[in-house]
Amino acid sequence: MLSVGAAARRVRAFGGQFLLLAVLTMTATLLVSGVPRLVNWYAGQGLHQFLADRPAQERDLTYSAAPLTATANGTSLMEAYRSDLETIRAGMPPRVRELVAQRWFSAQTEPSRVVGRDLAARNLTVDLGLRVVPDIREAATLVEGRWPDRGPVPSGKPVQVALAAQVAGQFNLRVGSRLTLKGPDTPGVSLPPTPIAVVGLFAPRDGGDGIWDALPPLLRVVEPLGDGQPFVGFAVVDEAVLDRQAAIGWSLRLSWRYRLSADIDVRALDQILAGLQEMSRRSAGRTFVQGLDVPLRQFIAGMDAARTVLAVIAAGTLATLGGLVLLATGSAVRRRRGEFALLRARGGGPAAGAGRSLAESLLVVPPAAVLGWLAGTLAPGGAGDTLGLAVALTVLVTLALPVATLTAPAEVTGRRDGLRLRPSTRRLGVEGGLLLLAALAVVLLRQRGLESGEVDPLLVSVPVLLAVAAALVAIRLYPLPLRLLSRLAARARGSVAFLGTARAGRAQATAPLVVVVLAIATAAFSAVVAAGVEASRDRAATAVVPGDALLLGERFAPDTRTELERVSGVRVAAPLAEEPAQRLATDALGTDARIGDVTVLLVDAAALDRVVAAAGRDPGLPRTLVTAGPGGPAPAVVSPAVAADLAGAGLAGSAFATVQGQRYEFRVTGQAETFPLLTGGGDRFVVLPWQALPAREYAVVPTGFVLAGEDLDVARLREVGTEGQSRFQHGSAVSARERNLPVEVSTWTTVRRELGEGGPNGVLVFGFVAGAVGGTVLGLLAIAFTVLAGARARGQVLSRLRTLGLSRGQGRGLLLIELSPLVGAAVLTGALVGALLPVLLNPVLGLATFTRGTPVRVAFEPALVAGVVALGAVALGFAVAVEALNNRRLRLGEALRLGEES
Repeated sequence: MLSVGAAARRVRAFGGQFLLLAVLTMTATLLVSGVPRLVNWYAGQGLHQFLADRPAQERDLTYSAAPLTATANGTSLMEAYRSDLETIRAGMPPRVRELVAQRWFSAQTEPSRVVGRDLAARNLTVDLGLRVVPDIREAATLVEGRWPDRGPVPSGKPVQVALAAQVAGQFNLRVGSRLTLKGPDTPGVSLPPTPIAVVGLFAPRDGGDGIWDALPPLLRVVEPLGDGQPFVGFAVVDEAVLDRQAAIGWSLRLSWRYRLSADIDVRALDQILAGLQEMSRRSAGRTFVQGLDVPLRQFIAGMDAARTVLAVIAAGTLATLGGLVLLATGSAVRRRRGEFALLRARGGGPAAGAGRSLAESLLVVPPAAVLGWLAGTLAPGGAGDTLGLAVALTVLVTLALPVATLTAPAEVTGRRDGLRLRPSTRRLGVEGGLLLLAALAVVLLRQRGLESGEVDPLLVSVPVLLAVAAALVAIRLYPLPLRLLSRLAARARGSVAFLGTARAGRAQATAPLVVVVLAIATAAFSAVVAAGVEASRDRAATAVVPGDALLLGERFAPDTRTELERVSGVRVAAPLAEEPAQRLATDALGTDARIGDVTVLLVDAAALDRVVAAAGRDPGLPRTLVTAGPGGPAPAVVSPAVAADLAGAGLAGSAFATVQGQRYEFRVTGQAETFPLLTGGGDRFVVLPWQALPAREYAVVPTGFVLAGEDLDVARLREVGTEGQSRFQHGSAVSARERNLPVEVSTWTTVRRELGEGGPNGVLVFGFVAGAVGGTVLGLLAIAFTVLAGARARGQVLSRLRTLGLSRGQGRGLLLIELSPLVGAAVLTGALVGALLPVLLNPVLGLATFTRGTPVRVAFEPALVAGVVALGAVALGFAVAVEALNNRRLRLGEALRLGEES
């Protein structure tokens, strides 16, 4: 083996080759070190936004104790249990405990009937609860009056309470109002009533502060569920009041609530979920409630699917880098073949050249790997567990050059460019085995499938095997038409076409072509899957909002449609009415069909067809609904489950659906797995065309509208919808108590943006961009290797032809004809493999996670053809530029004089 100094001199002498090897090594370890950090960073950003977009209460961990009372022994029940706030936190699993951002203790009585002159003035029936909120004075400001006095309640004095100003307004209460709180209605227990005095009204400093999120709410009144039911509200009291109430027999409910931060380390999600499960198991006699595990599991499912896609992209990228390393080491060994042959001739052993190459690699590869790893650590995000992979890659790259030296033929070979080499039987057998292995791997993967988030060797090997197999097929097939063209060109005038096609048909750039196909396939896979996900998200948004906007409420006055169409920007509106949990009937009398509950959706299909046409959407409305008219049973589109039930009951031709208390006959004319606008239909629904329903004494009123228009004013639409609901409440034939009913307005743009933002979507976009850009760049680099592999032979031929009178323009034409088939075959094969991979792997990739369950259809994209043509043109131009630079460096005249093996 060489000394360090001698090895360093050899590295300097062949600096270009070792620089290329160092760059490839740095790139590989940079990706291994930096990409997991970027993935974790994008995942962390997505998780933070994902949790921030959801109700903050989902991050609450709440402990509550069973109702309890106390004895009058002078012990403060509030003080004793408030100290548990820190005790409970200290007992949490470490990963959960470190996320606690806020915590609150509260205690309250069960709401009991309260009476008073001010309540009676409005004939209000009210249940009032008393609550202790220790930190309320810092979280609220007094609007009027003062806070209740601290300390024991003097004998004969009323209990002092403070109310939220909004609650007091709804209850017709003010500072100075006197009430009497009756004892709880508990069988066998008779408690004296409690006099109450309202001493203060408060308002929150920040309505979004978590202190107000305890249930039942403190800042608003709980509306009655039905006629004759009471309103429910809560008042704030001092701790000593609840101590006294507990001592005289009132039962108290205590709760300890902890809000977790949204800044969660994505690498600790499994540990956090395990901690939450552990807390549920050992709640120490308390009731433990949390809602964080559901969104976290949803996020993990999305990340699992994203990592599966990233694994496929990473496999193609690393395989391409490995191929480039092999090409670089092979090129280096070919250039130094004479040196190694001379070393053998002077008595060196078979491993002498390999030892020299190993010494040189040790000076270049490990330092380059360390630099690449350190550069990768500069990327934001938490580190991934990839050090072992980086070490393995470094060892393999270090050994690549000595192994290539050891396996290279010792003799110096002559010209091979003029020969048509027939593949050996052994080579054909190996290639056939690779083709069979690739097909078998695809079949096994599709049959076996993957568990959620599972990334195994079979998954990452299938793309590589398919690309290699396709490249081998292309290598065998693309010279065949060239040889035919060469024969035709031989009969034509001129030598450029004949020579170019003849040399292209004898090209032997096998390994470079495989690497090009790998790289282009990775880029095409990323682009095709990205296009499929985007198109599926468009369909998912259209299923929710088939127009430009969707307005939903409880019930609207019939003239609301006209008012909406008068709003600036609105062109057309289509009404709809949805009735969940309805029973189908066999006749107009309402005889139950006994086939389970269904959701009934009424749409003015003709108007909806105009809406979707104006909005440019395509939700796939059945034409039977659009063209339906009055007369006979209305045509209906039902879900497969309902269709099977109706067919089994013999009701497919005639059944009755209930809509707003009236029955309408329908017949099944079509089936659909899903239907736009269904908010809670699940897999059991019936869709009826509104325009085909017969007239009734009480017409169906809409519960929503689909709108088409431009520059829609969401606030104005919500205002018009609120007014329409109010008109229905006051003008309907059935009296209804006025309530503040919410009106929800969703736009297609907003829904579509939400589908592509937050959660693991950032990781997915990063993977697609990195795969497309990285695959393209590495593909161009592999094309450079493909060109350089035969550059010297082409240079010698061109030099001879120039001496025979070939012009400079004819020389460039000869170069284009020779390189175009090779570059075109590589790019086209890679693009075809990249487009085929998503079709083969779609069932195991779990892409529907990113489209809210809408199946992702990976189909032919016309833009892919344009992209392939553009990429082929760029690749060919790049190849010609590389050849021209190489010819300029070699100087064609010297290449002719120096001989075959210079």
